[in-house]
Amino acid sequence: MMVVLLELEGNADLLKEFGAMTENLKAMQTRLTDSETQITDLRNKERIKMIFSAAKGDRNINIGPFNTDTTLIYRTVFTNIGDAYSQFTGVFVAPVAGVYYFSIFYHAGGRYRASLEIYKNNQATVMAGHNPSQSAINGGNAEFLQLQPGDQVYVRLARNTYVWGSIYHTTFSRFLVTQM
Repeated sequence: MMVVLLELEGNADLLKEFGAMTENLKAMQTRLTDSETQITDLRNKERIKMIFSAAKGDRNINIGPFNTDTTLIYRTVFTNIGDAYSQFTGVFVAPVAGVYYFSIFYHAGGRYRASLEIYKNNQATVMAGHNPSQSAINGGNAEFLQLQPGDQVYVRLARNTYVWGSIYHTTFSRFLVTQM
């Protein structure tokens, strides 16, 4: 490079052009490094999988009615990729920021009212339920929630309501749609 600079000293136009080319090369190297970093970040995001599906799993017993709202613990875990759902507390804790899809489904008889709500950080977001009737009934609801790391999502059974606790009837599921 030193030899090239010595040869260019007598020609100001060539020296300017060489300087511009050097600056362009530095800029291209910076863009290449940035692009490689973005590709690595995208690959890491793609590897993050957060999926769970669980059922109440209490055989064929009724859950409720209780005299207070009660967090349901879905003990029969079918899938828990990412280990963000606790089958001991019934709470999902978001490990990464993103948009998540949640769904709840229930089955209940007609004797009592049924009412389930999805909560995000102690605030109800959606509910599913029905009033007493003479026959069994199914219900459900779903939503997309934008969560930050540490946000908690769980299902509560409203006071004085009940659902069937069968392994397959009352479920709670979630998956990460996109990381933010």
